[in-house]
Order: sequence, then C-alpha cells, then structure tokens
Amino acid sequence: MPKIHAASVADHRAQQRAALLEAARELLAEGDAAKVTFAEIARRTGLARNSVYKYFPDRGHLLTEVVREAAPRWTRHIQTALAAAGDAPEDRVAAYVTAQLMMVRDGEHRIARATADEQDAAALREGAKAAHRALLDPLVAALRDLGDEDPALTARFLQGFVNAATTALEAGGDYEAVRDRAVRLAVAALGGLAPKAQPG
Repeated sequence: MPKIHAASVADHRAQQRAALLEAARELLAEGDAAKVTFAEIARRTGLARNSVYKYFPDRGHLLTEVVREAAPRWTRHIQTALAAAGDAPEDRVAAYVTAQLMMVRDGEHRIARATADEQDAAALREGAKAAHRALLDPLVAALRDLGDEDPALTARFLQGFVNAATTALEAGGDYEAVRDRAVRLAVAALGGLAPKAQPG
C-alpha cells in the first residue's frame, strides 16, 4: 500500500477545517447563529457529523474561530481602502467609514452580530472583541501619521459614526444615503482636531 505522507494528511485536515469554517461563516452571514449546528455544517460540507467534533469540540469554539479568522480579512479590506485613498486626512477617514459600511452591506457584519443564546453571544463577543480592535488599527495608524496627539481615542470616536450608521442600515436605511451622511459627519469631525490659534 502507498504511504500517506504526513504533509498530505496535514493539508487534508487544513482543507477540511477551512471548509467547516466557511460553512459556519455562510450560516452566520444569513443572520442567525441558531442555524450553525454541527448537523447542518456536516450536511453542507458532505462530512459525517462526528467528523466536525475532530476539529471543534463544541459550537462555542467554532463560532469564536469564525469571527477570529474573519478579522484579518476585514482588516485587509480596510487597509487596502486607506492605501488607495492617498494622504489627505479627509479622504482616508472617508475610505475607512466607507470600507466598513460596505462590509455591513455585504453581510460580513452579521458574522460578528449573529447570536442564538447567551452562550453563543459570549463566544462571539470573545472573537469579535479582538476583531474590532484590529479594525481600528489602520485608522489609528492613519491618525498617528496625521499628527493626532491621541489617535486611539479619536479612532474610537470616529468608529461611533460607523456604529450608528450600521444600526441605521440594519433598520432598513438606504445604503448610499446612510453611507454619505456618515462619511460627511466623520470628515467634518476632523475639523475639531485642528490646533486652535494662539492669541497674538
């Protein structure tokens, strides 16, 4: 019999794990963590239900891992948008707000927000907390480059506009109208960072 190389086994396991996470991500993007059952994930991936337990001991671990693995993708999306925006502070903040709201529009945000019960909510929050910190990093870096004396605090304030816009979108608001207003408010807020003129 041919030998099964360790690398082949590792690759196979990695592919299976990725398929399980992708199935869970798709279910979460539909907006309800209650849909994420090992039976449904097994059905979508064509694996036996018991096989899912070889990769994740329970749903909490699976849900947390989905959010944690999504975070780098979200961060890359924002970093790419900021890089394309150039150096003007107004353009970079506008790009930051727009990039996040695009992800909300496309369903990515529901991955971090979907919950079925308190246990799921705790698991998702654990992963989402790190993800949200990572999302702020590109904006903090941009504000630091602009000479902001407290870029982390400013980033949290600007994120507030994004959070409010997200709530508006989830309530059925028109994407373009909500995005445009959020961008205008966030950009206008930069004016408050300008150093005050010293009396002569």
